[in-house]
Amino acid sequence: MFPNSTILKTIFLDTGVLIALLVGIGFWWRTAVRHYYLPCPFWLAWLLENPYMETLAGSSVILDRLNLSPGMQVIDVGSGTGRVAIPAARRVAPNGQVVALDSQSGMLQKLEQKASANSVTNIRTFLSRIEPGVLEHNKFDRALLVAVLGEIPDREAALQEIFAALKPNGILSITEVIPDPHYQTLGTVRRLAEAVGFMPSDYYGNFLVFTMNFIKPDTA
Repeated sequence: MFPNSTILKTIFLDTGVLIALLVGIGFWWRTAVRHYYLPCPFWLAWLLENPYMETLAGSSVILDRLNLSPGMQVIDVGSGTGRVAIPAARRVAPNGQVVALDSQSGMLQKLEQKASANSVTNIRTFLSRIEPGVLEHNKFDRALLVAVLGEIPDREAALQEIFAALKPNGILSITEVIPDPHYQTLGTVRRLAEAVGFMPSDYYGNFLVFTMNFIKPDTA
C-alpha cells in the first residue's frame, strides 16, 4: 500500500525543515567563524572521513599532487584524525617527518591511536591553533590545508605563519570541498595566498572540489 497524502505531506515537511535547519546552521557557522575560532568538533570528524570525501578528495590524490619524497618535512594544518597526515608520513619515511597540527586534543589522540595501530612512527602531533609565532621558520618542504582555511578567523595571519614556516621553494597545498560550510572559492584562496607572498603553481579539480598549490619564492 502507498502512504496516504497526509503522511507524504508530513514527510516532505519534516525533510524540508531538516534541510532548512542544516542550511541555517551552516550559514551561521560560516559567519561566526570570522569572529570566533570554531573548528569542526571532534564528534563530527566522520564528516571528513567518509566515502564522499575519499571519492572527491582522497588522501592519495591530494598527496600525489605534492610530489612528496623520503626525507621531506611536512606540516598538516588542521590535521584532524590523520586522514591525510598518516599516509603523508608513510611517503616521507624513513627519515622525513609529518607534523600534525590541530587545536583539539580529541582529534590528535585519535590520530595517535591510528598511527600506532598502523606502525607509523614518523609523525608528531602538535596541539595548537595556527597563529603567529607557533611554527619554526624555514622548516618545512610542504604544508597542507585540507578543508581548513575557512575555519580560521584570521586567515591572512595563518597564511603568513605558514609562509614563514616553509623553506624557499616550499609548497603550500590548499584543498576545498563542497558542501563544507567553510568552503572557500578559488578566487578567495588565490587572493589570500598571493597577498602574503605565495606564487600560484598548479590547479586541479573544479568548483565542487579543487586543490591549488602555491610556491614560496626562493627570493622571499
